[in-house]
Amino acid sequence: MQEVAVVAIFVAKQGKEEELRQLAEANIEPTRQEAGALQYDLHRDIKEPRRFIFVERWESEAALEEHGKTAHIQAFRAKAPEFVEHGEVHVASKLL
Repeated sequence: MQEVAVVAIFVAKQGKEEELRQLAEANIEPTRQEAGALQYDLHRDIKEPRRFIFVERWESEAALEEHGKTAHIQAFRAKAPEFVEHGEVHVASKLL
C-alpha cells in the first residue's frame, strides 16, 4: 500500500461562507474515524476567507476510495453545489 495525500480546495459563493464552513466541518469527525484515515484537517485561507482547504492523508488509494462512498461525503457532495463557487481536488502519491 502506498500512502496518498489529498488537497481539496473549495471556494464559497459570495455570502455562503458560513454555510460552506458548517457543511465542511460536519465531515471532520466522521472522517477521522474511518479506516485508513491518517490526517483530515480543514483550513481557511487567511487572505481569501471564502477559500476552504482540506489537507488529507490516507493509508492507500483504496482507503480514499472508500471515503468517497461514505454517507457523510455523499451528503457533502449533494449539498455543496448550493454553497461552492469553485472546487478542485488534487490526489498525490507520497514520494518521501
